Amino acid sequence: MSSAKKSAERLIKKYPNRRLYDTQTSSYITLTDVKQLVLDNEDFTVVDAKTNEDLTRSILLQIILEEEASGVPMFSTDVLAQIIRYYGHAMQGMMGSYLEKNIQAFAEIQRKFTAGAANFDGKPFSPEMWTQFMNVQAPIMQGMMNNYIDQSKSLFVQMQEQMQNQSKSLFGAAFPFAVPPTDKK
Repeated sequence: MSSAKKSAERLIKKYPNRRLYDTQTSSYITLTDVKQLVLDNEDFTVVDAKTNEDLTRSILLQIILEEEASGVPMFSTDVLAQIIRYYGHAMQGMMGSYLEKNIQAFAEIQRKFTAGAANFDGKPFSPEMWTQFMNVQAPIMQGMMNNYIDQSKSLFVQMQEQMQNQSKSLFGAAFPFAVPPTDKK
């Protein structure tokens, strides 16, 4: 991160009493306030007031935990279990990158859709209007997302196959791989 961007970031200090202090406004804030900073696309960093350790990820995870506990969760139990299974797995780094790129792609699609959408007055849709619109468009959106997921899955499988082939060609001479017998009748 460049030093210019780093200095423009909002600094929030977390004290041992679990309170968050916004150095820009010189006031204590809550997790709800931090969530609003995220929603407003404001750059910020949360650091431990004593050690200067970066706690931003921890605070964001705390916000996600609160969101998941109230209202309608975004992640099913199965999805959370699958994510946990990737920790410590050889594919952990790749899975993180994969999820990040998919979320970025989804956000870009949403941004483009939102930029092109306006109600009959030429004003942006309100959250209530978006809810009504999405209720009507849900089957279409679900179909689009299913196609996207299928393509993404296919690319991921291709990438795994390429990695296996490269590994076999790289290490094949030193570590011969057993070729499973084929069933030819």
